[in-house]
Amino acid sequence: RKKNYAMISLNLRVILFLLWTFTSFAQSSKPNVNTKTLFETIRKMDKIFFDAFNECDTTKTKSLFTKDLEFYHDNGGLTNYEQNLRSIRSRCSSRVKVRRELVESSLEVFPIADYGAIEVGEHRFYYTEPGKDEILDGTFKFVHIWTLQNDKWKISRVISYNH
Repeated sequence: RKKNYAMISLNLRVILFLLWTFTSFAQSSKPNVNTKTLFETIRKMDKIFFDAFNECDTTKTKSLFTKDLEFYHDNGGLTNYEQNLRSIRSRCSSRVKVRRELVESSLEVFPIADYGAIEVGEHRFYYTEPGKDEILDGTFKFVHIWTLQNDKWKISRVISYNH
């Protein structure tokens, strides 16, 4: 009987230790983030960024990029912060106007522990030539990596694909 009791006691301690270990690991592997609040924050930042993009507010647009920005485009390749600023300035000085619209139902947001968030979705781009009606260029997929620096959200990586 003593042997049985000792074995049950040992097994119980092992089980409790394993439960404690797995529970601790599971809790530490997921950041304590309110995903609904994060979703709303990134949705708001997406709107701020693309309102500036659509209105050609280059000062606001560039303030929402990190200096080490990397922009991956399936057709255009890899560009950096300075190349993107030149592209935005060029687009904004063109007579053809570009407008971006988020496909709201496609938006997904995921936390990145100790960094920021991943924004995934689809967006439509429209073009308007002087004197003509706006036309839909297409619906494309994107990934934005947002970082929170000094209480300010900025985009550090962009992947634009399915063009």
